[in-house]
Amino acid sequence: MKRDKVNMGKLLRNRFMVGILLSMTFLQLGVWVRNFAVLLFVMEKTNGSALAVSLTSVAEFAPIFIFSFIGGVWADRMKPKKTMVWCDIGSAVSVAFVLLALLLGTWKAVFLATLVSSILSQFSQPSSMKLFKRHVPEDQLQTGMSMFQSVMAVFTLLGPVLGTLCYYQFGISVSIALVSVCFLLSAAVLSFLPADTKSDKMEHSNSLRIEMAQGLHYIRERRSLLILGTCFCCTGLGIGFIQPLGIFLITERLGLPKEYLQWMLSLNGMGMILGGALTVMLSKVMPARSLLAVGLAVNALCMAISGLSTFMWITFLAQFFIGMVTPGFQVAVQTLILKNTDQAYVGRVNGILSPLFMGSMLITMSMSGWLKDQLSIIVMYLLAGVFFGVGLLITARLFRKETLPEAKGMNTF
Repeated sequence: MKRDKVNMGKLLRNRFMVGILLSMTFLQLGVWVRNFAVLLFVMEKTNGSALAVSLTSVAEFAPIFIFSFIGGVWADRMKPKKTMVWCDIGSAVSVAFVLLALLLGTWKAVFLATLVSSILSQFSQPSSMKLFKRHVPEDQLQTGMSMFQSVMAVFTLLGPVLGTLCYYQFGISVSIALVSVCFLLSAAVLSFLPADTKSDKMEHSNSLRIEMAQGLHYIRERRSLLILGTCFCCTGLGIGFIQPLGIFLITERLGLPKEYLQWMLSLNGMGMILGGALTVMLSKVMPARSLLAVGLAVNALCMAISGLSTFMWITFLAQFFIGMVTPGFQVAVQTLILKNTDQAYVGRVNGILSPLFMGSMLITMSMSGWLKDQLSIIVMYLLAGVFFGVGLLITARLFRKETLPEAKGMNTF
């Protein structure tokens, strides 16, 4: 434990870590206020139109498929700090234009706020991973990622409350203005990060298409990355089965009013905060592959329990444990990607692997409502648990020494 405190102390004296954590705080505040203000505003303007509400999700998630790979290649070609600063400035400017449109009476422009910042995040996120690779020592990577995920876990619980409160207290215009300020503050913080080096922007004789192909070839040649990609697909398919169906656990399995969903989600968020703190403490004594295995196993078991249970306390407890292992799962994935990827390929690897999870999730999510009517809520949660179990079996290969070749010069696992 003393050694963990020493490592955390070193990280908190790391100029990059302090800057990236503060930037993430501003970004998460802006994103959650944006998401909930836009959602509530659209519901109010359209009298709860399911189509209009779904478009807010499309604006948020569609850019992941279209721009994630391109953003990954960009991160490998351009200066990462400069990319992140200008992406946040671009998001702030786009939100300012949305505010102007709202003042002129064009309310549908709110979709643009989500769309543009979501697109720019696909360029910023792989750049931040590239900087993590450079500025955080390898033996502190897992602890650093744990602290990073802890900030996100806190906002998973507080974000919906803050976003809803901001909208109902101040309205859509003030909410959107606050989002723009948050992005500008993030850009200001990022400007104090260690400067990019001349080697960050190298001359690339290859075309964008060739560099994309090189990224795919790089992953194919590294079995650990292939295993992670396959695991992403399995877990994405599993979550997609149940992502929109939580309300039916409340109304059908437990026989409770739909308003109880917020309490189940709150328990999940509390679990994430506790899990984030535990992940920070365990990051030096538990390797990333073990965190990943525990996360998959607990998810598989708790999803099955959630579907089978008819007792509120059992279902809510299962959802709490799912939340508790989520930060460790996310930290393990990012740590394994960074440890097994050469710095020159960090952007492209993130740009390829990240959409696998989201794409797989949306495939089963698009069928989940129909499948639930054909089968039952019990079967859907059992199917989700099975897919996480399959992911656990796949990642068991990470414990074998022959999971090579890996990134040059790395002590992989």
